[in-house]
Amino acid sequence: MLDAVRRFVEEHDLFSIENDPILVAVSGGLDSVVLLDVLHKLGAQVAVAHCHFGLRGEDADADEQFVRKLAKQYGLPYFAEFFQTKEFAEQEGISTQMAARFLRYRWFEQVRQREQLAYIATAHHQRDQAETMLLNLTHGTGLAGLHGIQVKNGHIVRPLLGLGRDDLYEYLVERGLRWREDDSNDSPVYQRNLLRIEVLPVLREINPSLDQTMAATAERVGGAEEIVRRYVEETAAQARRDEDEVTYLNISMLQKTAATALVLHEILRPFGFSWLVVKDIVAAFGGESGRRFDSPTHRLVKDRENLVITPRRLSKFGTFQLAAGQTDLLADGMRLKAELHDDARHFIIPRSKSTAALDANKLKFPLTLRKWQEGDWFMPLGMKGKKLLSDFLIDQKVPLNLKDDVRVLTSADGKICWVVGWRVDDRFKVEETSERVLTVQRM
Repeated sequence: MLDAVRRFVEEHDLFSIENDPILVAVSGGLDSVVLLDVLHKLGAQVAVAHCHFGLRGEDADADEQFVRKLAKQYGLPYFAEFFQTKEFAEQEGISTQMAARFLRYRWFEQVRQREQLAYIATAHHQRDQAETMLLNLTHGTGLAGLHGIQVKNGHIVRPLLGLGRDDLYEYLVERGLRWREDDSNDSPVYQRNLLRIEVLPVLREINPSLDQTMAATAERVGGAEEIVRRYVEETAAQARRDEDEVTYLNISMLQKTAATALVLHEILRPFGFSWLVVKDIVAAFGGESGRRFDSPTHRLVKDRENLVITPRRLSKFGTFQLAAGQTDLLADGMRLKAELHDDARHFIIPRSKSTAALDANKLKFPLTLRKWQEGDWFMPLGMKGKKLLSDFLIDQKVPLNLKDDVRVLTSADGKICWVVGWRVDDRFKVEETSERVLTVQRM
């Protein structure tokens, strides 16, 4: 086992076992207990991280105590975090599993940076890979989903991805290691568990080596995805021309590409166009000029020789983006000035409505300035829960003739972080634990 993991780490250039300090995600389950023991036996510099999601009562408490003792047994640094997962899921309108995933990876990265660690290691293995690929296939996520779990994704590494779960179990028994069972893994309420319990056993009857087969397929798909990425970049370099806020794509060059719709979808992905809309765009190549297609943020017009892409003009004010490191944003007479403060400890929050102070680590760039829309909601600073922006404007007694001039600044994930000139969103407020602050001022 140790030799196999060492070879896998070296083959995929995951990290330096001797030199890179690793934060290991340990739930207390079989997989993560094996990962911790293997990396420790290999001589890696290891710290332990455990997430308590507040979902399983006393069992979750026992998991945390078990992992805490395990870290002490190995003499390793230990970090734990307790999340209000259900509340967060309801607040964000997402599933509990999605909420748990988001919370844990965000926290892992915060710990990694704070403790100056090189990587975050998770215990995913071949069976996890098979489950992920089938789940993604069911949801129709394309090439990016079919490559499944990546061996290395930024600072996240998966040293056990080349091993089957049986390999892990044999190692566990051989070493006499103890672990904790999570009963929720057997609940068919969750889609992944349903695949694990109902679907995969049938597929393994057809192919007993299914996990290894899926892992090999994921590797080949990942290679194919890299080829596609390079092909898309080469095509875009020839067919794309950018001028100010306008992007032109030459139709003739696009028509010469193999799998035109796939290539165009990859080029248009940053502009928010869906696969179905892209297929309609390709079908319109031979049609009359002037046909329009909209994404949430952009408009594409089929001209005689080009596809012309511009930010959507939702009214007098359009959609404008503020990239990381950019300090000024000018939008139809409104100017925003942004300034990053790297040390939040001595920062004094401005009391002016014309300036927003935002926790920079909670933001995702680029930030977008746009007109507010019906259905927009946010969490006003100083208030509890969500509020429709339309109701907020009524509460603030904003005159009807001025409502159309109200704009919102949103994070790249679509969340409103500031109703410009009115109120910051509570999710992006500056707190005592904030490390960096971004101030955005309406000039």
